[in-house]
Amino acid sequence: MKAKIFFEKNSEVSKIDNRIYGSFIEHLGRAVYGGIYEPGHETADDMGFRQDVLKEIKKINVPIVRYPGGNFVSGYNWEDGTGDKAARPKKLDLAWSSVETNQIGIDEFQEWAKRAGSEVMMAVNLGTRGAEEAKNLVEYCNSTTDTYYANKRRANGFDKPFKIKTWCLGNEMDGPWQMGSKKPMEYARLACESGKLMKWVDSDIELVACGSSAPTMPTFGEWERTVLREAYDQIDYMSLHNYYRNDKGDTAEFFASSMIMDRFIKDVAAMCDEIKAEKNSDKTINLSFDEWNVWFHSDEADKKQEKWQIAPPLLEDIYDLQDGIVVGSLLITLLKNADRVKIACLAQLVNVIAPIMTVNGGDIWLQTIFYPYYYTSVNGRGTALVTKCECGSYDTEEHKNIPYIDAVAVENEDGKLTVFAINRSLEENCEITLDMKGFEDYRIVKHVSLEGDDMTAHNSADNKKNVIPTEKSIDGAGSLTLSKASWNMICFEK
Repeated sequence: MKAKIFFEKNSEVSKIDNRIYGSFIEHLGRAVYGGIYEPGHETADDMGFRQDVLKEIKKINVPIVRYPGGNFVSGYNWEDGTGDKAARPKKLDLAWSSVETNQIGIDEFQEWAKRAGSEVMMAVNLGTRGAEEAKNLVEYCNSTTDTYYANKRRANGFDKPFKIKTWCLGNEMDGPWQMGSKKPMEYARLACESGKLMKWVDSDIELVACGSSAPTMPTFGEWERTVLREAYDQIDYMSLHNYYRNDKGDTAEFFASSMIMDRFIKDVAAMCDEIKAEKNSDKTINLSFDEWNVWFHSDEADKKQEKWQIAPPLLEDIYDLQDGIVVGSLLITLLKNADRVKIACLAQLVNVIAPIMTVNGGDIWLQTIFYPYYYTSVNGRGTALVTKCECGSYDTEEHKNIPYIDAVAVENEDGKLTVFAINRSLEENCEITLDMKGFEDYRIVKHVSLEGDDMTAHNSADNKKNVIPTEKSIDGAGSLTLSKASWNMICFEK
């Protein structure tokens, strides 16, 4: 099989906002307790954070982490996670039928984020609480005033403000599973008024409004337009959430997941522009794809968990090779839409549908999805270029004309060039011709591929390197072959 990839130096999608490589830590399962935080662990630092986990997160260079939820935030009292740990209450978490100890809250998490080299993307509870509690939290985190909540932060040992810039106005508020779920107008008015008060406290913050919980929701479209009409002047981003599944075990179908993501992004961007035109506004609402991943492996195991445990093992999907390839292809799609997607959060970061896994009291291991996330985050910064592929296609029951090859080129900030590409064919390697206008004097210096014959192969605590990327040999003539069913990173230098 042969294909051609086209791009040129002066044809830009957009400068890439590094927050597109963000992630997510929710008070869910072992993401916090036993994930980032385990005081008795041999690698624990002075605050109980696992340094082995921090090391891998810093390696990815995660720029922003959404916190503390997710479904959890819709029943959360942020005050419970502040001040004296001995006085913090244990509470029922109705979102995940667990017990929350509140030993970690914003006091500790903002410090963890600093140690991880990340910013906090803070979510406020617009389910069981509202505008008053949201604006109080902004004061607690960001204010320098001699006022109650700023002084409460100081009394808790933090003289300097946390300076949290990015804030989520609730989570998935159209979902019936959500505590305090809302109808479109109910949420739209609450988001508008909450955002107004929050920005009155700190005019420098940016606000992310909830979009519909998924493109398959019956509220999709009506929800976005209602929120935009009511809260346009207050918000800066519209949120998108979607997870990708392979319930039928059809790898060819699963490999089309990025096409679903691309359509979703373009549909929501069009709605934002529709209301911009309706309002005759100069302001563009960009997108925050702040929950995305593959998620379906743990469904049956999660049903067997008993209620009201502390940090039970929930949503611990074990990812295989095909999951890793799909995550790589979803990252390509985010980059191809970098003109509108400014923030994205791989959900989640540790243990819960995560690239990084831990053993309580033990070791750490990396899932297949870690590798495309790591390589793209580290090497995919700079400017995304308009990239087109000339290749064959295939059909499945659900999708038609699925291109075998998908790719995006990134002109890096240091003058280097990186191409990320997938070969969706399950049968054939693909010989690639590159048409790189403006980069004719560049040569391939590295080719990394995530590939293999067994699409169900995966890593585990006992077999950590069963599926790892391969560094391919470089042909002196500059030819390039993408193995069948593979995700690839190709690096160029002058």
